[in-house]
Amino acid sequence: MRLTRERVADEYEWVRGRADAVVPLVNDVRTDLGDLFDTDVDEVSADDYRREVDAVFADGDRAVNVAAMVAILRDLDVEGDYPGFVVDELIGRELAGTIAGGQPLRLLGEATFHYADVHTHADEADETAGSDDLDAALAAGFQTRLPGWDWTEAESPFAVVDGPASSEENR
Repeated sequence: MRLTRERVADEYEWVRGRADAVVPLVNDVRTDLGDLFDTDVDEVSADDYRREVDAVFADGDRAVNVAAMVAILRDLDVEGDYPGFVVDELIGRELAGTIAGGQPLRLLGEATFHYADVHTHADEADETAGSDDLDAALAAGFQTRLPGWDWTEAESPFAVVDGPASSEENR
């Protein structure tokens, strides 16, 4: 695989165009996790998703890595699928974490990937082994970084020093 600026732009357009498949999965995951954790989580719109895709791909270092993992999962197919189970899970988890951002969101994105993945199934006739992992990774990563969870909307009660991370200009 060769990654160029043009290839990253192509993968960006492809990810942005997946809103019809990814946004319903994002909202299903948010509803399920909200029920499990007894909290309300805001739904995500296609516009919310696209804005966040723009933000991820605006960071060139992140964009090239996201584009590479997306391209791999789009093309990954293993005869009989089971032998490839580990690699598509590994790349899917890493993609979700990379999209989600730094810790603790990265870990939450990775964990959410596994939840989303068991609820996502590719149409075997039309898709590769990695395609359901790709949609699950996109849903997990973007649902994690998008607002809507109450705990992400307020300052942490554990900050013991008032510094740049908690100042108004850095929010």
